[in-house]
Amino acid sequence: MSRILLVRHGQSEWNAEGRWQGQADIDLSELGRRQARAATKSLGSFSMIASSTLSRAAETAFIIASELGIGPIVPVPELIERSAGEWSGLTRADIERDWPGYLAEEKRPPNYEHDPELWTRVEVGLQSVANSLVPGDEALVVAHGGIIYMLEERIGERRGRIPNLGALWIDVDLDGTLHPRERVDLIVGELSSAQESDIL
Repeated sequence: MSRILLVRHGQSEWNAEGRWQGQADIDLSELGRRQARAATKSLGSFSMIASSTLSRAAETAFIIASELGIGPIVPVPELIERSAGEWSGLTRADIERDWPGYLAEEKRPPNYEHDPELWTRVEVGLQSVANSLVPGDEALVVAHGGIIYMLEERIGERRGRIPNLGALWIDVDLDGTLHPRERVDLIVGELSSAQESDIL
């Protein structure tokens, strides 16, 4: 068996402002960069490192790879965040004003990328990483909260919001089957993003 540690990127500029991002390519905030450096203290060695191609994930991966002395970083475009559709760039207050009741009822706008569509491409991305591993290998993959939530929903578990630099272990069977397992927080204390809005 091999394993993948799927890590949520550091805080972005829009995370700090409480804006839904989706596939908007928003940079890390300075706090996000500090978070990525701090997370390396909780990490060991990995056989490979991969990342979503959105800059907030790619820069997080670059910082971690540089601190740990691993690489090169393998870009995996299938692991970009889900599309937030018409809500990209909006705050919760904006959404409530323009789409009253949607958040409370867990409804989403027309062009939001729902779990079945998201899984179609994420499975391809994770399998590409898994296919690069041999039994006993561990890969670190930097991606997005929406992907982690979707994977947990697929196994019937809602674990609540995941902070920046929170992570999910995924076991990979010999036949390539993916099994989401436990969460871990790579940073705690003052650098934790519990105070930020934690939007996609």
